[in-house]
Amino acid sequence: MEPVDFDDAESYEPEEGWARRALAGSDRFSFEWFEKPPGHSSPLHDHENEQVCLCLEGELTVHTEDGSVTLSEYDSVWLDAWESHRVENAGDERAVGLDVFAPGRSFDFWTDRE
Repeated sequence: MEPVDFDDAESYEPEEGWARRALAGSDRFSFEWFEKPPGHSSPLHDHENEQVCLCLEGELTVHTEDGSVTLSEYDSVWLDAWESHRVENAGDERAVGLDVFAPGRSFDFWTDRE
């Protein structure tokens, strides 16, 4: 067993107000808690990992080439590997979510981008 205390979890802020924390996981899967300020959107991107995005608080809109879906509290969406997407908080309140990746990944995905 390898517990991860939320306050001690590795954290990263790709952009101001967009906070991420690496929770318990492995190279086979990983969990990243995130917070998005109002009006924030991640850049359009893709990756080798399948991804499930779960909305924990507020609303998150997930955009792909095939359309968009708005997630409310406890709604989720699955994204296939290499599916281009971006996640947006179009609301007036902060949004909180949990991303699950398989295979697992580290914050290098964001820090090593050009």
